[in-house]
Amino acid sequence: MKLICGPKSFAFETDPTATQVVLYSRNDRDDPERATVGAMAKWRFAREKLSVNQRAWDFLSFALSVITADFAEPRERSPDGWTRTFDMTVAVAEPDFWNSQATSLQAALAFLTTDRWRVQFVPGGDIYDAPNEPAVREEDCVLLLSGGLDSLIGGIDLVRAGKKPIAVSQLVRGDAEKQLLFANKLGPLKHLSLNHNATAPEAQASLTQRSRSLIFLAFGIAAATSLQRYHQDEPVILYICENGFIALNPPLTDARIGSLSTRTAHPYFLNSIQSILDASGLRVTLTNPYAAKTKGEMLKCCADQAILQELAFTSTSCARFLRFGYRHCGRCVPCQIRRAAFLAWGVPDSTVYTFNDLGKDNAEHAGFDDVRSAAMAIAQVKAEGLDGWVRRTLSRMLLGDTTALKDVVRRGLGELETLHRAYKIK
Repeated sequence: MKLICGPKSFAFETDPTATQVVLYSRNDRDDPERATVGAMAKWRFAREKLSVNQRAWDFLSFALSVITADFAEPRERSPDGWTRTFDMTVAVAEPDFWNSQATSLQAALAFLTTDRWRVQFVPGGDIYDAPNEPAVREEDCVLLLSGGLDSLIGGIDLVRAGKKPIAVSQLVRGDAEKQLLFANKLGPLKHLSLNHNATAPEAQASLTQRSRSLIFLAFGIAAATSLQRYHQDEPVILYICENGFIALNPPLTDARIGSLSTRTAHPYFLNSIQSILDASGLRVTLTNPYAAKTKGEMLKCCADQAILQELAFTSTSCARFLRFGYRHCGRCVPCQIRRAAFLAWGVPDSTVYTFNDLGKDNAEHAGFDDVRSAAMAIAQVKAEGLDGWVRRTLSRMLLGDTTALKDVVRRGLGELETLHRAYKIK
């Protein structure tokens, strides 16, 4: 699929084979053949009077283009029913610099989405208009606040450690109220809630979107450059809080390859983006402080157990939350990890699960694919050892010493095994 992406002022090439993506624009009913994205996000940054670095804005333009491509081309149309090919031209303010990073960006995207990407940058990008009297944001770091349990714990720990984060959320149906609740309970924190609002001709909101983590990072990076600390030439830490097991998300079986296992906080992906940020001169450091902890360990070690017990069960973990009417399914891999973590924590789990009794041996409970896959992984590691099973997940460059990562996988599988034993899953 070919896409040409630029703001309204951009001189779009007339190419009948390309989808035109108008950045920072609303859907135009008079021109339904054009895709649009990012109008609400730009409005929100302007409304908050945030002074955003232009390179961070260019990176956001790139991320918005990617999420729109993800919407515009359903995987079902690809030859193998999954892997797509994108040829994307993006208008930015500094095309020479971004073209020097194109190879690295393509590699990061390929790892994140398992699609094939060709990206080139051209002049004519949106110029971020700094406000005449920018807001003085005194927060000292950025927290990506998703409405999930891990980011909640991250927020609690940061505040209890004396940090003052600005909470950046990506609006997701079913999570907006939780994001606002958590931000208010934790501070209240300054809460920047954003949405990409991507639309495209014949768009299908695929439940397998993998590029959403890129746009979430881009929102956080833009916010980080708006802080007073950044404008005083100091670095800003962007916290992506995810337990180490799900961050690595090792495929449980050979059938669960590629984007069937998400890579939002995988250390290879985060390190890849960090390298690009470093090359750009953006003083933003991506950090996952829980890369060596399981979800159960995060719960047990949380710095404020009282507020955690108050809010934990309102958080969202399920991979199929929308599909089941804003309820946890109870059987997908994230739900199993959540349930195993509560067992490790030792606090009764009051979450309502659509499929609660995983011990039932049928297609909806113990016989469901994700439950079987977890059981098979546990059995394989017990029979053959961890090293061979986890090698593919840890074989990427930019990971350095993987000893701690391998150990968190071992402990994470141990939590899952305890859950399966509790429900007598074989």
